[in-house]
Amino acid sequence: MDYEIRFVYGHVEVYDQAGRFRFSADSEREALEELENDAA
Repeated sequence: MDYEIRFVYGHVEVYDQAGRFRFSADSEREALEELENDAA
């Protein structure tokens, strides 16, 4: 799945390939871990 991670005011937001918001996280690492869990 394609995604985009945006840095916004001290946290990150993850959007899907259509530009829809998926979730926010405290760090890029946390966002990547969440994406890995979703893929499993």
